[in-house]
Amino acid sequence: MKIIEPYIIVEDEIDADKIIRAIERAGRTCYKSEDKISELSAEKFIKNILKRGHESVIEHEKITVRIVCDRGVTHEIVRHRIASYSQESTRYCNYSADKFGNEITFIKPCFWNDEDINMKIWKDSMAFIEKKYFEMLKCGAKPEEARSVLPNSLKSEIVVTMNLRQWRHFFRLRCSDAAHPQMREVAQMILKEFKKLLPVIFSDID
Repeated sequence: MKIIEPYIIVEDEIDADKIIRAIERAGRTCYKSEDKISELSAEKFIKNILKRGHESVIEHEKITVRIVCDRGVTHEIVRHRIASYSQESTRYCNYSADKFGNEITFIKPCFWNDEDINMKIWKDSMAFIEKKYFEMLKCGAKPEEARSVLPNSLKSEIVVTMNLRQWRHFFRLRCSDAAHPQMREVAQMILKEFKKLLPVIFSDID
């Protein structure tokens, strides 16, 4: 059994200047104000359209992120539209195989520390599940059958592509105090990275 913390990887090579210039060119079509494009005009233009709520213009650009988190969090992520998803399949992945280290990987819950009795109960439960999953495979169960015992805490990878407007919507919902703690943990990781890569698009979101 292996326990890890969630993490994210931005899959795209982000050229912020290229992205904001493309958004400006598209957006200025609406006003036929392309003659106002200059070396420094894109950022100001985008800030103004976002301030006015004209977010459809930023749909022209997208970002793809690989998210490594627990299975329960992926169930919440895939509820978002419009987006594209490719997710690790428990039907076809046999966690007793060498490429998985012959063990199941679980995501550590963020709401308990190592001294908490609930963390001990959780670890014992994950160890029991791993043992029974492997027993079922040895008894002839297919991975798609044995997966019925796998928990929400199972580590899963999901590749997510959203346009910039949808990412903003995602952060408004999933970084909220009302979001599930593990969902918020992952969303805040992504937002922190996006603020570094594209501050003009994401710096106004908490």
